[in-house]
Amino acid sequence: MTDSGTNDHLVKVSGVDKVFKRGSEVIHVLGGLDLEIPNGEFLALMGPSGSGKSTLLNLVGGLDRPSEGTVVVGGKRIDKLSDRKLAAWRARHVGLVFQFYNLMPVLSAQKNVELPLLLTKLSKAERKKRASIALDIVGLSHRNGHYPRQLSGGEQQRTGIARAIVTDPTLLLCDEPTGDLDRKSGDEILDLLQALNKEQGKTIIMVTHDIHAAARATRTLHLNKGQLSTEAVD
Repeated sequence: MTDSGTNDHLVKVSGVDKVFKRGSEVIHVLGGLDLEIPNGEFLALMGPSGSGKSTLLNLVGGLDRPSEGTVVVGGKRIDKLSDRKLAAWRARHVGLVFQFYNLMPVLSAQKNVELPLLLTKLSKAERKKRASIALDIVGLSHRNGHYPRQLSGGEQQRTGIARAIVTDPTLLLCDEPTGDLDRKSGDEILDLLQALNKEQGKTIIMVTHDIHAAARATRTLHLNKGQLSTEAVD
């Protein structure tokens, strides 16, 4: 993946509007938004419910397209890619961590982590090896044969993170990753995210309502009424 060449920014969002239509109602979620994220940053996005945090995350991750404006990641303008090319780009460059884990209950931790690799040309043995490495990174190598129902909430989230990093993605996008966990388990997940950022240089964008979680990031931005600010808005 090539660099954008501008101050080593991995992500550059420029003049982005996002509009949703609900029947005859037009809902403006983001308006003329600009955002630059350097390589290796751990960015926390905060804001009230409905402020557009997850929408912005989806735009940067190629899960949605802006109504207006441009989204450039690693020098590639992803908002102009065809659906097929965007899906291929996303599979290679984006790791997703969700609040509710989204694990397949009929698959072991090992098989859940292997899922993104099914889109690659890797052999079965190589997929298994990479999934084992990812589980080891998140401290779950001893639980690789366990099913989600046999794992604690924190262990399920660690499995979700292993699945997100198994393809060695450029971006790790986390939507309320500690929202369904108790404080102890949440702190363990935040420790892991910090380690991935500092030790492996992963660029992380985390949506959160939790000030405690946001404090782990290297920078926090607040989204309100479609615009970003360094200050929280009451």
